[in-house]
Amino acid sequence: MTIINNEKQGEGMSLEVKKSIKQYLPKIIGGTLLFILAICVLRIAIWEKHYYAEKEGSERAVAGVVGDVDSSNNVSDEVVTDEQRSEYVVAANKPRYLTIEKLGVKNARIFEMGVNNKGQMETPNTNYDAGWYKKSSLPGKGGTAIFNGHNGGPSSYGIFKKLNTLVAGDLIKIEMGDGRVFTYRVYDNFEVKLSEANKKMSMLSTTPAPGEESISIISCIGEWSLKQKTYLSRQFLRATKV
Repeated sequence: MTIINNEKQGEGMSLEVKKSIKQYLPKIIGGTLLFILAICVLRIAIWEKHYYAEKEGSERAVAGVVGDVDSSNNVSDEVVTDEQRSEYVVAANKPRYLTIEKLGVKNARIFEMGVNNKGQMETPNTNYDAGWYKKSSLPGKGGTAIFNGHNGGPSSYGIFKKLNTLVAGDLIKIEMGDGRVFTYRVYDNFEVKLSEANKKMSMLSTTPAPGEESISIISCIGEWSLKQKTYLSRQFLRATKV
């Protein structure tokens, strides 16, 4: 009788354990799924952070000359007056004005630009000025001078809003501090995705026509990314001296 009772007691305990497992099984499965989901979300977040870090230039390969252009600074929409342009003075051997008649750009002031702490080329503080990368060649010296400028700002277009409309043969003029004017004819003009910008920056530092002096212009273009706080493409233009 004792053996029979123990067996019945064991069967009862087994049933209770099974009932307990069934009772908590949904919670166990739900907890496991939540844990797996949390791991997936964490991995995606880490990947996304790394991805955008690459896009913003912090982890991208830096070109031999300089990496991309800085589009994070606060750009002013304040119009530059004729008086401000006429009073703008630079050294005799430095570029002073940029003119592209086809774009309606006339005597845009040119400022010297260096490199920021991210290795990006600095850009002008206004939509109506151009920048000359001071580590590139000077116009008239037989090398390649690199210029940049803005696509636009909060309430106005920049001088290079329609840079992509220029075609081979269009003319660009650079006036120096001493009044000399150099004219350049567009050689090619193309869009580069942001992810490829640094890799192709070296193209802007050399002439597209061996033995000929040239200038290069880079500007932002395409859609604006709120996440990256920059445009998602760059416009590359190269022109040779007439």
